[in-house]
Parts: sequence; structure tokens; C-alpha cells
Amino acid sequence: MKNLSKPLHLLLAASIIGFFFVLSSCGKQNQGSGGALSSDVASQVYVPPGQYDKYYSFLSGGFSGQLSVYGLPSGRLFRVIPVFSVDPEKAYGFNEETKPMLETSHGFLPWDDAHHPELSQTNGETDGRWIFINANNTPRVARIDLSVFETAEIIEIPNSAGNHSSPFTTQNTDYVVAGTRFSVPIPQEDVAIASAAKNFKGALTFIKVDKETGKMNIAFQVLMPGFDYDLAHAGKGNSDGWMFFSSYNSEQQNSLLEVNASQNDKDFIAAINWKKAEEYLAKGKAKDFPANYT
Repeated sequence: MKNLSKPLHLLLAASIIGFFFVLSSCGKQNQGSGGALSSDVASQVYVPPGQYDKYYSFLSGGFSGQLSVYGLPSGRLFRVIPVFSVDPEKAYGFNEETKPMLETSHGFLPWDDAHHPELSQTNGETDGRWIFINANNTPRVARIDLSVFETAEIIEIPNSAGNHSSPFTTQNTDYVVAGTRFSVPIPQEDVAIASAAKNFKGALTFIKVDKETGKMNIAFQVLMPGFDYDLAHAGKGNSDGWMFFSSYNSEQQNSLLEVNASQNDKDFIAAINWKKAEEYLAKGKAKDFPANYT
């Protein structure tokens, strides 16, 4: 395991949603014969051997840490892709090619809680090159190469506790975002939990994706008030260049959240103009903070 100490760009911003079911076409609609039971429900979803389903369905595995791929309408399980958890059947997490991907700044982690698979996009349409998925326990984002249906890369997210508002993409996969679910002291230091409202901040991470290879690198983080950031969605068309994050716990409480974090009538949506953030970064209007991540 190798810890890498890297400078991290943080942009200071004033604080001013999405759940995805991912479907991608994978073949022609079944034109197979009906038979005696052609009017029943089973026949409507039956795909004969040698014929293709109309769609792929990519489903996050939650605490399995994996990504499952089903055909629709048949419901056939095509593959369980190991991502954040070891899979002895496939030697994933054991061989020299995949074991390093499960190394983090906290050591080797053989499990996680995976959410929100998101396909890469071109001009706002899914293009089927890659699919991204998050890890919540130890904040990470993985990229699966859909030419081989295997995990190609995992990147760790610093300054984050929980990683729920990820890995949502911009309309041309310029960035994948990863917002912290729970705010933390930035830079990392020991502070009293009673001072959370003063000392805790939320980091919204923008991960640059190489358009040719898909390789991910953290470009910058936007430093936000210490709320809890839950989901995100990118603008398209006229709103391209904006990323919207939902939040809760604007009360900035740290105990009995069901009561204490529901005092305000409304919480906030953070609207981030990432193109403007790029401009600020290019002009040197950002601060570097030390951070350990792999």
C-alpha cells in the first residue's frame, strides 16, 4: 500500500438532484416466435437463446460492493462485475493486476458500499464507453470499462466522509463529481465535535476524465459550508456548465439528527458553475491543501 501526499486544489465558493436507473441499448428488439402461450406475461419477456435483450440494466450492489448487469426484458443475469470487494471466483483483489486497486490511504480494504452507477455521456446521451460507481464507506469512485465489463480504475476521494452525491457526470463526461455526505475538518485536524458548525466544511470534488482513455484525476474541490450533500445532477444543453447538489442538515447538527437536523423548513441546492471554477483555477485563484489519497 502506498500513501501519496499530493497538493489538492480547493476553490472557495459561496453556497447559493438525482437517482438513476441506467439503461443502454444492446441489440435489436426480439422478433422471436410467440407460440401457444404468446398472450401470457412470461412470453412477453422471454428472449430465446441466441437472441439479444433490448437493454442492459446496470444495478449497484450496495454492501456487496459490486455492479450487476442484467438483460431486459428477460431478466437474465449476465455478469456480476467486482469493483470494491474481493471476488475469489475471479481472483479479483488477489492477483497482482487487481489487488492494488483495493489499496487506500487507510490500507487494503476488501469491501465497500456501492451506489449510483452512471454511464459516460457524449452530448448528453449515454455512449456506452464506461460506467462509474461510487464507494460510500471509504470515499472512492471506480470506472468500469464496458468494452470488457471489468473495473479499470479506482480513485480515492480526500476531505470526504461518505460519498453519496456521486459519481454523476457532465454532459460530455468532462467531469465526474463526488460530494461529501458528511462534512469534515479541512484541512484534517483534531477538533471538538461541538465546534462542527465552525470548523467542519463540505468538499465537492470534480474528477477530470480523459476523453480518450477515461483515466481519472482530481482536478479541484469546491469548499462549501458544512452541510450534508446527498445527490447531484449536471445541467445539459443551455445549462451545461452547471452542477447541482442537494443538501440537508443546514442546521449543522451532529447528534439526534432526526430531530436536530430537521428544524429548518428548507435546506439548500448548491449550484456550481464548474466552467467558471476552471477559469479561477487557471488564473491561480485557488488554494493548495495537503491531502493523502491513492
